[in-house]
Amino acid sequence: MKALKLLFLFVSAGLLSGCGVYNFTGAGKLDGSFQVNYFQNNSELVQPGIERTFTNKLQDLIQNQTNLTLTNSNGDRVYEGEIVDYRITPMSATADQRAAENRLTIAVNVRYTNKKNEEESQEKRYSFYRDFPGSQQPNNAELASYIDEIFDRITQDIFNDTLAKW
Repeated sequence: MKALKLLFLFVSAGLLSGCGVYNFTGAGKLDGSFQVNYFQNNSELVQPGIERTFTNKLQDLIQNQTNLTLTNSNGDRVYEGEIVDYRITPMSATADQRAAENRLTIAVNVRYTNKKNEEESQEKRYSFYRDFPGSQQPNNAELASYIDEIFDRITQDIFNDTLAKW
């Protein structure tokens, strides 16, 4: 019985010591700081507040999935850019020429600078969309939900391209 307890103790210690090495984001052990500059909304159709929402979502995602420290200036990794497209377009029509389905599309241009490794720096446009029924005029809560869904996808794509090393 004593040998079984001792074996259990060694196995448990081995498992627990291994948990800190692997993380599921692919970002590994990153050190240093990052900064996310305010993303201006330069799209033709302006939806108030989405620039702040996007900036906060990107900051939160990086903070939650890495051990990097958020800073307001002189970050080792800098994210900056602008929201370049926000539009709602009809995707299909009904027999009486009404929209059967609409699509909300948001695009963000991101400039990523890695001061520790300039080769990783890049500029890229990210875009995603959310379809909804043409008969529906989304209220503020529904529209905020669609925007959150789109920004979740865009920020995850940015994270994967800049920090996740799969």
